[in-house]
Amino acid sequence: MEIKVNFLDKLRLEAKFDDFTVIADQPIRYKGDGSAPGPFDYFLASSALCAAYFVKLYCNTRDIPTENIRLSQNNIVDPENRYKQIFKIQVELPADISEKDRQGILRSIERCTVKKVVQQGPEFVIEEVESLDADAQALLTLQPDSDAATYIPGKDLPLEQTIANMSGLLADLGIKIEIASWRNIVPNVWSLHIRDAHSPMCFTNGKGATKESALASALGEYIERISNNHFYAGAYWGEEFANADFVHYPDERWFKPGPNDTLPAGILDEYCLGIYDPDLELRASHLVDTNSGNAARGIVSLPYVRQSDGATVYFPSNLIENLYASNGMSAGNTLAEAQVQCLSEIFERAVKREILEGEIALPDVPQEVLAKYPGIVAGIQGLEEQGFPVLVKDASLGGQYPVMCVTLMNPRTGGVFASFGAHPSFEVALERSLTELLQGRSFEGLNDLPPPTFASEAVTEPYNFVEHFIDSSGVVSWRFFSAKADYDFVEWDFTAEGENANANADEAASLLGILEEMGKEVYIAVYDQLGATACRILVPGYSEIYPVEDLVWDNTNKSLLFREDILNLHRLDDDALAALLDRLENNELDEYSDIATLIGIEFDENTDWGQLTVLELRLLINLALQRFEEAQELVGAFLQYNDNTVERRLFYRALEAVLEVVLDDEMELDDYVVNFRRMYGNPRMDAVLGSVDGSVRFHGLTPTSMQLEGLDRHHRLMDSYRKLHKARASFAAKK
Repeated sequence: MEIKVNFLDKLRLEAKFDDFTVIADQPIRYKGDGSAPGPFDYFLASSALCAAYFVKLYCNTRDIPTENIRLSQNNIVDPENRYKQIFKIQVELPADISEKDRQGILRSIERCTVKKVVQQGPEFVIEEVESLDADAQALLTLQPDSDAATYIPGKDLPLEQTIANMSGLLADLGIKIEIASWRNIVPNVWSLHIRDAHSPMCFTNGKGATKESALASALGEYIERISNNHFYAGAYWGEEFANADFVHYPDERWFKPGPNDTLPAGILDEYCLGIYDPDLELRASHLVDTNSGNAARGIVSLPYVRQSDGATVYFPSNLIENLYASNGMSAGNTLAEAQVQCLSEIFERAVKREILEGEIALPDVPQEVLAKYPGIVAGIQGLEEQGFPVLVKDASLGGQYPVMCVTLMNPRTGGVFASFGAHPSFEVALERSLTELLQGRSFEGLNDLPPPTFASEAVTEPYNFVEHFIDSSGVVSWRFFSAKADYDFVEWDFTAEGENANANADEAASLLGILEEMGKEVYIAVYDQLGATACRILVPGYSEIYPVEDLVWDNTNKSLLFREDILNLHRLDDDALAALLDRLENNELDEYSDIATLIGIEFDENTDWGQLTVLELRLLINLALQRFEEAQELVGAFLQYNDNTVERRLFYRALEAVLEVVLDDEMELDDYVVNFRRMYGNPRMDAVLGSVDGSVRFHGLTPTSMQLEGLDRHHRLMDSYRKLHKARASFAAKK
């Protein structure tokens, strides 16, 4: 994690990381003002807080209340050497906790990350650089031996060269990559989380059987996502990009809507229109892109090559964002390698959907077949030894598709997790199923899995598949676990035969052939402007993640109805506020959805803007319009259902009390103000009373505008995109 420090007045310091700011000072005896803890105080507190976190985690997963658990830490300083200290952590536990859980809680503290890092002894590297922002050397702790050459199936270059190439490319773009975490909780299953140190919203997770393969996976996914602009999907890119020569890519085209908002000629083809607009309800306004919001410019569309005849077809970027999420994107050492990964991923998701929604029972992989892959068996045994039964299934549906499934059961909670993986190689698909199962997860994380069900409607509901796509947390049918399989086991193999330098090209052709036999058109876009080889593959009617009807009924560009007015909230007069309120109430919005997602702005999550929901915004607008009865009703709903900060809850509890008095003709507010102030404090009551008398509007929401003043987190996201836009412009200029 990158922590940037600013020097403030006197001896005060400011550390900034992610969305947080920490102030440090020195005690008066050291010539400070004592206005904040000192750096060493934060260090001491970190180990106590880390220990308490692991206690909390242990208790939460076992439904043990923590109200009566107390924890403290004291540091005992050696009088002969003040740098030699003992950290004594003590825990007071209630009498009704079992002996087993007492020992479990003590063992949980042993897992404290701060403690382990201190015990290991961190290495400090101190160096001077010309510019912190310009220093874009990757913060990768894993530096493979450049002389080694480790090949794994499916990769056209050794892992060491792949990692060097990808990390070098990111550094050349000015992106400083840091590894935030590693996990290796069972043998031969590694995962890690990497992110942009400046813009941590840009992150990926990698997985693999080794550290190196997991790092290559994470870097490859990062490059695939910047190549496809996935990190910035749904976000407002601002006027700078909305009016630039190009918004997404230099080869994009803009199409003007036809008469009466009809779809313009030149976008999509007849095959796609039959899939995306079966009821002839799709309008041009549905396809204005969310990122620029530039409806006057038209519909921005991206070129894809139709594989059946090589023709170029233009797909609106809005359509791709709304229906496909990240499905069918990949980067590789070669285009063929990337295409195999894209197609494998498409089959994985589509077959997974068919199996889950069809409640299909899959055949087990025989033990004699599993025994051929001892590394995978060791990982499965590691899970079994921790008390998690594992089922290994052939998901090829009788040898039709290159897909495998590893399913974990959690007897502690009754939850299950069906993990799928795909690749032309049986072994690689099986390994991917296992590593996907534990990607970024601890054993405790496996306690959040939903139980299986016999209720078919819960399994077949479209957004259950979306949950499976996002993090595999959707519901699985009990019928999936039947010992009577719907298909016979097949030890399939879709790899190219023999020693073949063009194996990936042959395998890509084979996978495309399956889709052709299914009657599917395939469209491919290649992205190499950043110096990497990446692509995106769309298979209309097969690879969508979200329902096609979302284009009409739940399009992300509904943000254009709200974005400008919400960002200019403090400048709106009463008529404009009333109009905004009407739109918020009459566009079928989920009142508990967050405003950040609705308008595509990365607010700091720790601010009131970052936690603002549709319901709370409606409440604040009603309050500003002096519509107290409506505001009172919404306050009740907010307090009952919203999970918010203590400060925000207390503000609304105080507001609820004041509105109760104001709306009662028999009560006078002046009779209660003194005790309201004693209960809630003067600053909070000043805000509440000001909100009621109109002198305070939109309490807690700092003013901003379409220029995004004060929204540092969003600006950091756009800093990240600016690097890509510059590289693409430079690439186009050289052609």
